[in-house]
Parts: sequence; C-alpha cells; structure tokens
Amino acid sequence: MIAEAVRRLKNGDIVAFPTETVYGLGADATNNLAIQKIYAAKGRPSHHPLIVHLAAPMTLLANAKTTTDVLTDAWLKIISPWVRDLPPAAMQLILAFWPGPLTLVLKKDKHVLDTITGGQSTVAIRSPSHPLAQELLTAFGEALVAPSANRFGKVSPTRAADVYAEFGNESEILVLDGGDCEFGIESTIVDLTGSDGIRLLRPGMITPSSIYAKTGLQIDTFTPSEQEAVSPRVSGSFKAHYAPNTPLQLYQTDKLNTSLNELDTQIAKQNHLRKLRIGLGAWESTTGLPTVPPNIALNSIQLEIVTLPSDHVGFANSLYRTLRDLDQQNYDIILLPTPPTGEVWDGARDRLQRAAFGSGPSSASQASN
Repeated sequence: MIAEAVRRLKNGDIVAFPTETVYGLGADATNNLAIQKIYAAKGRPSHHPLIVHLAAPMTLLANAKTTTDVLTDAWLKIISPWVRDLPPAAMQLILAFWPGPLTLVLKKDKHVLDTITGGQSTVAIRSPSHPLAQELLTAFGEALVAPSANRFGKVSPTRAADVYAEFGNESEILVLDGGDCEFGIESTIVDLTGSDGIRLLRPGMITPSSIYAKTGLQIDTFTPSEQEAVSPRVSGSFKAHYAPNTPLQLYQTDKLNTSLNELDTQIAKQNHLRKLRIGLGAWESTTGLPTVPPNIALNSIQLEIVTLPSDHVGFANSLYRTLRDLDQQNYDIILLPTPPTGEVWDGARDRLQRAAFGSGPSSASQASN
C-alpha cells in the first residue's frame, strides 16, 4: 500500500493517512495542483492555511549514540527548504518534541507555495510520530501537506472508517489504515515569528507547562479574541469547527439537572408531537452516572446516556469518535459536559466549544465563520 500511495502522490493525487493526532488528507507540498485538490475535496476556503508534514531522521533518532549536534544538523537539513530563519527556540522544541504532536509556525522560505500558507508570510510545519506516516513520508521523499481528512468544518477522523464515511464511494482517495489515532485531537500549534515571545495558537496534548518543563521556554497564551487579533491564521482557528450535524450543546456538570429542566421547558413550548431524543454524555465516575431526581419530570425529552472517560487523555482520545458515533444515532440534540478547567483540558475544551458553535444540520460549510 505504501508503494501505491507514493505512486499516487507523485502523480499529483491525494492520499489519506494516519498521524498520531487525526487522519490527514495528504498531497505533495511542492505540487500546486495537487494541493488545490485538497481544498476542493474538503470544501476548504483557500485562505485557510495547511500544515507541512516532514519526515524525521528516524535512523539517527533510533541510535542511542547520536549526538545533539548531529541530530540538530539533520533537522536543519530537513527544515531549511521551508523556513527563512530558524530561531534557537525552534530547535529546542524540535529536539524535545519531534516527531510528535507539536506544530511550529515560522517565517516561510520564498519558495513555499502560497496555496499552503493562504498567502501569509508564515508556514506551519511538523513531523508526525505515527510510524505509518513516517514510512510514507520517507518513501515519498518529499514533504506532504495534510489537513484532517474530512469535509471542512466537520468532525475530524481518528479511524480509517471515518475517512471512508466522510468521502464515501464518490472519491477514489486511497486510505492507509493505521488503526485508531493515539491522541485523538489535532496538534498543539505555537508561533515563533513574533518579537514578543512564543505564542500558543491552538491548544493540544502538548501543553505550555510540558514545554516549559522540557525546554525552559515560556509559552504565552491568549483569550480566543486576543489570538484572532494578533496571530497568523492557522488550521482549526475558525469559531465554528469540528462540528457534528446534530445540534450539540454543552452543560456544566453541577448544573445538569437545571439544564435538563430548562431544555425540557423550552422543547415543551415548541409543541413537538413526540418526545425529543437526547444523547447525554456523562462522566465516568466511582459514584455512577448523573441521574435525574424523581421529582424532576421530563415530559418532552427522552434521555439516552453515554459514558465518557473522566481523564483528559482518554476524553481527548475518544472525543471525535464519540461525536461521530452520537451523530449517527439520529438524536435530536447531543448534550456533553464542558471539560474541567486547567491546561491539560484546554485542547479538548477548545474543540468542543467550536463543535457546539458550528453544530446542526445547516452547518454543512463553515467557511463564512
């Protein structure tokens, strides 16, 4: 399958492949026409930039005797065609976290295609850690651009079956099946192009604290409105994204019963001829699932409870799978708990909030957002 994937990529076609985060829709990063096929397949706006995926020097990484200087030189050779300058902090991050779910935004080399960057002066690059992704990149011999392998604005795929479900028989896209993705949400993105420090543009499983612990580098964080005002455009930055077709609402765990009462009252006023089916996600816990007290009469809704992992790693890993599975159950509404505060939950919370904002049957395209 790798040989066939390489043949198609060299022919200017697109290939879906697994990364440790989500499945990506890959094309030759030096082929303008191939890149445009990605935008067309996804329905992605042309000004929304892509991430360049690079092969890692795996032989050197596997050798315990490889020195930092040798590894640094190897990474510089891989990265130099894509960036205009590489600040020392960037190499610190690369040595600490690559290959892995960390994307760096840097000043682009003049040869980088505008179709990759959305016309910006910056380029986003990363090296995925999934072995099949690395095998493909190494065999292909060139970088790949690879946004998530789904229609733009919709739920990202974490299984090969999700990619097939997304594009169906209408497409001849080759899908490399690498099993379930390890992390389940997209990479952390940091911007190293500013003069005032390193900025977090998209939260993920690599947190500012983990970056500081490994490198001593301080990562500046912003509110969403502040980020939109000062940051380069990056993947997953629209307010509506990762969205199921079923309307998705979030609730505070300690206010579940109040939320259910309000929803029940709201639906009753709409004079539906039947009870509406609600897919309710509830945290796993030693005390059991949240229950509706006997004195609460839910006259207009029928609850069907789904358990969710209560740890941040398990929840992030299962988030998109849960959204896709619930979306296929023909619920009228999906209710999921807002993740707890704290930076280890920031990635999952970010994805859920964008998913809720863009959810519903009228959100087939989120380009306007």
